[in-house]
Amino acid sequence: MNATLVAVALSLVSAAAYASAAVAQARLAGRSEPDAGVLRLLGRGAWWSAVGLNAGGALLHVAALKYGPLTLVQPLGALTLVAAVPLGARAAGRRVTRIEWRGTVLTLLGLGALLMTAGGTAPQETLSLPEALAVGAGTVAVVAGLSRPGARPGLRHAAASGITSGVASALTQTLTVSVTDHTGPLFSWDLVIVALLVSAFAMSGLLLSQIAYRGGLGAPLAVVTLANPVAAAAIGLALLGERLQGGTIGLIPAALGTAAAVRGVILLSRAQAETSTLADRATAEPKPGAGSPSRVVIGSRGPMDQPTLRPELDRTPVGGP
Repeated sequence: MNATLVAVALSLVSAAAYASAAVAQARLAGRSEPDAGVLRLLGRGAWWSAVGLNAGGALLHVAALKYGPLTLVQPLGALTLVAAVPLGARAAGRRVTRIEWRGTVLTLLGLGALLMTAGGTAPQETLSLPEALAVGAGTVAVVAGLSRPGARPGLRHAAASGITSGVASALTQTLTVSVTDHTGPLFSWDLVIVALLVSAFAMSGLLLSQIAYRGGLGAPLAVVTLANPVAAAAIGLALLGERLQGGTIGLIPAALGTAAAVRGVILLSRAQAETSTLADRATAEPKPGAGSPSRVVIGSRGPMDQPTLRPELDRTPVGGP
């Protein structure tokens, strides 16, 4: 079978796995309390199902990169957004709105423009251990700033999730190239430290996305899908010697792609807010024929009436009969 077809098939299955995981996380976030901690998540089967789907998607993505170039595989990963939006709407028992489709298409077009400006050569250079530690420290600082308490935590946590996942992908590339390169030892403490960083950032990205999906699925997933390759591309341009296709002229489609992607995220956020408002109104509407809770309390004869009646029943005239 053609290697390109294998890469495309693996990428499609990987995107489906990531989309199913995102929908599972969003449903779990909707059923969980806002202050639910990590320990509560660890005790739920739905959480581990999402973890398994994410792990399967990651393995399929790495396998696809073995058969196809990055410029082919990475844009196909954006199909996660295309699959997750209708899957999330179906899980919620509704149809995908027109504004959601518009936001999804704009985000994908913008992301595709950004990815097409990146270089398409196979990775040759790797991060040194000091560079990997510096990237890790910088990522922790950025994530700490995005995760601070404040307004719109969903989108900020989604951006933090995409950044940590992108950094984990860049470190995974370094780890893979180092292991498959036979010029050095197969085992070294440098590789062990990089592997630990990959595990830490991958799990952090999963937990941050879980927090981001508490407000919905479309807009946070769009931010995650956008921030992931942007963070990985920034590391490649700054530290791995990668260059934009077309040189300075390549900045023009990159800027246009950024504008389209931002517009798409805004549309998805607006659609998410409208959907939440309609759901809140439907929940707040009283059912026909339902009585007022205050009338039920006033007209009932329950245990609360006993303290009022007991003093009169136990009252005895002074001096006896």
